[in-house]
Amino acid sequence: MTQAYGEAWYWDKRYAKESSATFDWYQKYESLSPLLHLYVPPATATAATDHRRVLVVGCVFSEGMSEDGYTDIVNIDVSSVVIEAMQKKYSGSPHLKYIEMDVRDMKAFESASFDAVIDKGTLDSLLCGHNSKTNAARMLEEVERVLKKEGVYILITYGIPAYRLRLLRESHSWAIKLHVIDKLLPGESSKRGTWELTCPVPINSDGSLREGGPLENMDVHYIYVCTKV
Repeated sequence: MTQAYGEAWYWDKRYAKESSATFDWYQKYESLSPLLHLYVPPATATAATDHRRVLVVGCVFSEGMSEDGYTDIVNIDVSSVVIEAMQKKYSGSPHLKYIEMDVRDMKAFESASFDAVIDKGTLDSLLCGHNSKTNAARMLEEVERVLKKEGVYILITYGIPAYRLRLLRESHSWAIKLHVIDKLLPGESSKRGTWELTCPVPINSDGSLREGGPLENMDVHYIYVCTKV
């Protein structure tokens, strides 16, 4: 049954009902930080003048990013409930900004205004909802618009390459690299898996492994690093 994952009321209701829970979809920051450092180095690893502005769509793990040296993190979410909660929780953290906004309509942001966009489950939620193809296309158009040239869209997803690569390439001129990370078990914050996170996985144009085997039915999350060209 299709859910209303693209609707604000759905997430308001869910977050209000589970307000005491900590939402950290798919992977925790500690697991993904080596990859983020590779493509979006934090201030501690770059010159002080190398300012990087990061947009996090869906309010995921930005606290860990702030503690790791990122100094300009803008978080958006369609749910007023979660935005109000985060604004209150991090009122003393100037590096973290929380704005109620629909990722399909980010006209409040100027074009080419972010160095990176990080998405951990937001595109997936739209693809599970009503009018999925239209909503996903609108989101990707906006993501591409707000990114600077050579900026990166980092998509953490359960979507296999055969489907996600096709979606990402429709009307978009990304340079795409694929990384893979093992899924976490309940209670795990990180794990040493069978994949080297910072090494791209060689794939063919159809999304299959270049060395011969499909990248399907695997207990992993796929990470697409899309560079705007």
